[in-house]
Amino acid sequence: MSKQEPPESEEPQDDADRFAGGKEESLPSREVTEGPDRAPHRAMFRAMGFDDEDLSSPMVGVANPAADITPCNVHLDDVAQSAVDGVDDEGGMPIEFGTITISDAISMGTEGMKASLISREVIADSVELVAFGERMDALVTVAGCDKNLPGMMMAAIRTDLPTVFLYGGSIMPGQHEGREVTVQNVFEGVGTYAEGEMSADELDDLERNACPGAGSCGGMFTANTMASISEALGLAPLGSASAP
Repeated sequence: MSKQEPPESEEPQDDADRFAGGKEESLPSREVTEGPDRAPHRAMFRAMGFDDEDLSSPMVGVANPAADITPCNVHLDDVAQSAVDGVDDEGGMPIEFGTITISDAISMGTEGMKASLISREVIADSVELVAFGERMDALVTVAGCDKNLPGMMMAAIRTDLPTVFLYGGSIMPGQHEGREVTVQNVFEGVGTYAEGEMSADELDDLERNACPGAGSCGGMFTANTMASISEALGLAPLGSASAP
């Protein structure tokens, strides 16, 4: 294979122009994308498919805690992909990265619930660490389950970067005996069954129909409450907290 020649131009570039990306001096990503001494850094970006246009654009991190841990987060790859596409369409350089989640609803009632509040700190720390270490210019933070939301908002505040928060939305209600039900009805059903006021068959049917798909617990619990707060604080687009 012949060696690829550099693109021809009407006027020869001097060395400074060749390695200058033209970014605003205030952007942290200049530290990893501009200058001849950053050739190894750019080589790593090029290995991931980024090109000259990307490298001259603001670097926007998309923090995505998608996981099969909980229905709150199982669909967040789709939400994050929409954010990636939006950043790319508007001339940014989107870089998606992951973090952890704990399901409050699944760990509840076990010793595992002790991990819930700690997960908020781990999420905030991890997003802040990536944004700082990789010299991000801005963030889009995505969240679903309870402690994701304050964790992502804490990271936005700590990094002091331009940030948009995106909520994955609430789970739709299920149907049980002709009425809408949520996981809250299942929790209440456990007590009702324990008191002998609900049959095993009814509790089983309630369990199987209360949560019909992806989304956060259907009630004003931590996730939906914090999503509402994110709008009030100006961190999320108006109307985004109420979308299922």
